Amino acid sequence: MAQISLELVKQLRDRTGIGMMDCKKALEEANGDIEKAVELLRKKGALVAEKRSGNVTGEGLVHAYIHPGSRIGVLVEINCETDFVARTADMVKFANDLCMQIAAFRPVCISSAEVNPALVAKEKEIYKEQLKDKPASAIDKIIEGKMQKFYSEVCLLNQPFIKDEKLTVDDILKGLIAKVGEIVKINRFVRYEIGK
Repeated sequence: MAQISLELVKQLRDRTGIGMMDCKKALEEANGDIEKAVELLRKKGALVAEKRSGNVTGEGLVHAYIHPGSRIGVLVEINCETDFVARTADMVKFANDLCMQIAAFRPVCISSAEVNPALVAKEKEIYKEQLKDKPASAIDKIIEGKMQKFYSEVCLLNQPFIKDEKLTVDDILKGLIAKVGEIVKINRFVRYEIGK
């Protein structure tokens, strides 16, 4: 097992916001590779979410954001299991980042499961028409790729995160879940814009 320096643990903690002991364990498991440790911590967040998925998220917060210029405003409701977690700085920071994401990227729903099936069918029809000259064997694969791009534009969880395009909003949510140790759900949002 590689000897993990305190400086390396601090770097991982600063990058992820996750506790020192969890960062040290992840770095030990990743043999000191900070990128692998980040990936392990993200996977841990997914595992926490999976284990606790049946838990009630009866607490949370409603966060408001007004974009500079006062022409765009966002309200978001985020639920969690305890009022303790709802009041943490991590939760408030996540809520504010989420509001900025919604203001900038204009998602229409939270996840791909919420997209109207009629809209999905219409998009697929448009793509089929655009691809009619392509080989039949490639059309389905191309359409699948185009649908993933479509979801990344209209679904909040699929969008690249506003502060780090290498991650999606879902990745950031899973990181928050790993950090706070309980289920966190984006319940709903509303985006207001003057003239829209």
